[in-house]
Amino acid sequence: MLSTLAACALGGLLVSPIWVIPAVEVMARAMLVGLVALVVFGVLEQWPAVLPGWLARWVLQVVAVVVAIPAAVLLLYLTITIGDELPFWRSEARLSGFFVLSITGVLVASWMAMSALLRQRDEAARNQALAFRLERSELERKAIDARLRLLQAQVEPHFLFNTLANVRELVDSGSPQASRVLDTLITYLRAAVPRLHDTTTTIGQEVQLVRAYLELMQLRMPDRLQFSLDAEEAALGLRCPPTTLLTLVENAVRHGIDPSEQGGRVEVRVRLHDARCQVEVRDTGVGIRDTGPGGSGTGLSTLRERLQLEFGGDADVRLAALQPHGAVATIDFPARAGAP
Repeated sequence: MLSTLAACALGGLLVSPIWVIPAVEVMARAMLVGLVALVVFGVLEQWPAVLPGWLARWVLQVVAVVVAIPAAVLLLYLTITIGDELPFWRSEARLSGFFVLSITGVLVASWMAMSALLRQRDEAARNQALAFRLERSELERKAIDARLRLLQAQVEPHFLFNTLANVRELVDSGSPQASRVLDTLITYLRAAVPRLHDTTTTIGQEVQLVRAYLELMQLRMPDRLQFSLDAEEAALGLRCPPTTLLTLVENAVRHGIDPSEQGGRVEVRVRLHDARCQVEVRDTGVGIRDTGPGGSGTGLSTLRERLQLEFGGDADVRLAALQPHGAVATIDFPARAGAP
């Protein structure tokens, strides 16, 4: 609106030398006519709500503005000449002013109308592009979330079935260990099940889950598995994908300790250093071997992908051999606080 009034005032100032009246009055007349054109243009943006298919709204607006300008000038001159002896069209000076103001108004208003329409088109295009970007971002977020849940669902379900099979064998043999194994399995499931549908968890929750898992594994092979858990207090509230620690620990037990006749020890350490979380899982099992399809490589590959989805590639997963035997898996990712 201000730009329209300013343009009308400038147009009035430019043509004022041909009038005998003061320039301020000419500018006022031009601004009044411009205001009428602005109102007409604005009304036709919404009304009528439905137009014939052959009539574009912008055409209707431009034509209406072109028609409204002379009509507004005519009404203005009829108003200001009330009481004069002669009508304005019989006065050469007034008639000249009428035509100059009408023609100038039509030219200026048409230019401003087209400029406004172009700005509206550009703004509509920007809004549409922004809407497309927001929609694409939302679809990408949903795709990532679905991918995370799929990867989470693929995290080694064999553990649960193997443990249940072990409980069945203990029950069939009448072993007193069956009750303890079942109780420990229940403890593990109480820690794991509530977070099955979570896309993120905390290191503290992961430590609880890993402790329950290792206690259960220790009951399955009491003479062949020892373990230790050491997590800094400051790291317990950090965010990570579910089963991040469990994947490493399960790999250590399944591919390191379980195949070893002597068994071994699993050590889990979590440290916070330079705004990054560093996880280390060591085992003294048989070491790194080619386990074939579905082996530890698959588990670590899945974990890498889940960490990348969570941290945008700013995470690292490594596996190295230990001497004389064993392996160490490490994870390094940004320290981000979990949900309160």
